[in-house]
Amino acid sequence: MNSVVRIVLLVSAVVALTAGGAQHAVADNQCKDVKNPYEGTRYDGVPLSDIEAKGITCPNARRVAKGAHRKGLKMCCESQIRYRWEGWRVEGDLRPASDRYVARRDGRKVSWRF
Repeated sequence: MNSVVRIVLLVSAVVALTAGGAQHAVADNQCKDVKNPYEGTRYDGVPLSDIEAKGITCPNARRVAKGAHRKGLKMCCESQIRYRWEGWRVEGDLRPASDRYVARRDGRKVSWRF
């Protein structure tokens, strides 16, 4: 095979991999659970689960879920809560068996269950 053809194929492969990675970063993602965010408390062993991210990477979505949820736990006694955490608008619905939360910021969205 000609060396020019090899270079063209290599560049095409790199471009395809890079484009796929960029799409993955902004697409809807199902992220890994935060296994035990409250170790040593009465919530020991309860994960933050079903973390979904739109327009944000999974590591950042998990950070948002963990930080925003920690603040939400400090709020008391309402079945629905709304608050802000580091520029994110957070809503929590505490009525179902597992609490549902959604955080939004600049077109990005993170949702999770506790």
